[in-house]
Amino acid sequence: MTHLTLDVLVGLRDPGTEPGHATAREHLNGCPHCQAELQRLDQRVARLKALPALRPARDRWPETRARFQAERRQRRTRMVGFTGLAAAASVALALAVGDFSRPVEIDADQLSQVMERSQVLESALSDYNPEGRVLDGRTARIAGELEDLIARVDRELELTELQRQQATDQDLLKLWRERVGLLDALVDVHVTRASNAGL
Repeated sequence: MTHLTLDVLVGLRDPGTEPGHATAREHLNGCPHCQAELQRLDQRVARLKALPALRPARDRWPETRARFQAERRQRRTRMVGFTGLAAAASVALALAVGDFSRPVEIDADQLSQVMERSQVLESALSDYNPEGRVLDGRTARIAGELEDLIARVDRELELTELQRQQATDQDLLKLWRERVGLLDALVDVHVTRASNAGL
């Protein structure tokens, strides 16, 4: 004798009659083996329903989120520190390269090259549009300090141009090189910060 399968027994537990269930019910009513199997199935379902709902012993999400945020803050702080260090090194290099203690012959090409480099950096900075981007506090502070230094160099350049008779080309070249170094550092600060933040 062929007994009912588990799928048919599960189907018989649900109310309603499917085509073919009438013969299966007739078999169930006359077969003690299938009736015992249906009772075991009912008991399993009842035991499964009686199980308590599984929940974690502790909610670990706040702890995990706090650890992730702390690690992200550390990475940002480290990268901003490296950016500030790179900016400071660029400024120091610009000041060291621009500092001449002995008079040197300067041709007009050197001065025009430095002026062109300054214009290229200003163009790159305006294309980057730092005012339209969000910066963290430390990066904004470094950028502000560099912008203040550039403004100071611009004032010195203006005064030097006005007193052209007393100023030498060497003074102008020194100021323009300092300005280029500061602009280069400012571009580095903005571009490095944006690439680190994924902007």
